[in-house]
Amino acid sequence: MPDENENIKPATEPADVQPADAPPPTPETGEAAASYGGGPGGGMGGGMGGGMGGRGPRGRGGPRGPRRRPGEDEGKGEGDLTEKVVFINRSAKVVKGGRRFSFSALVVVGDKKGRVGLGLGKGNEVADAIRKGGEIAKGAMAPVAIKDTTIPHEVTSRFCGAFVLLRPASPGTGVIAGKTVRAVLESVGIKDVLSKSLGSKNAANVVKATLGALNQLRLREEIFKNRGLEVRKEKPGPTTTTAV
Repeated sequence: MPDENENIKPATEPADVQPADAPPPTPETGEAAASYGGGPGGGMGGGMGGGMGGRGPRGRGGPRGPRRRPGEDEGKGEGDLTEKVVFINRSAKVVKGGRRFSFSALVVVGDKKGRVGLGLGKGNEVADAIRKGGEIAKGAMAPVAIKDTTIPHEVTSRFCGAFVLLRPASPGTGVIAGKTVRAVLESVGIKDVLSKSLGSKNAANVVKATLGALNQLRLREEIFKNRGLEVRKEKPGPTTTTAV
């Protein structure tokens, strides 16, 4: 006698049902990767900072993007302006839940044609501080008297504990200066100069002392005009010939 249960087919199991002894899903395989925020930024903050509001390509604890180094040329902005970050400072405020960090960036902006400005920007992120500092520097740009590729005469300046000395140099000498003074001189467009920084090494004071020295520069024509004198053109000296 045939069994009555032979013609009864077992119900098919749903595709999403897994055996009890199957290993848990991992972020690397299958659709489970999407629920874990898989892809190039796995973890609870997968993707480009998704999930729990991650701060980098790999979520909250992932590595951050490349940071700008102080003194590094940040490229050209509006009107071929060169922006250089001289110094970045981090400060912390202790609150009930822990510490809150804020940043300040000292930025120098110049057009390399005789105009330069300084700005100090503050923000909760480094990028915001640099952006604010650049905007302030662009609004504070002032002209500087330069002669060809160097400065017209020797000049010194002091700001607080910083003392800066600048001397003109012959073509081909280059900018002989430290990273702080160099950032200002290169932004102005000076290519040949000798400098010496004495006293305080505070970046803000050194930059302000350098700007103070550049503001003291005067061209020969400007000095004669202020004194009410006429500028005379130099006549070429007599030439001598020798018989062979």
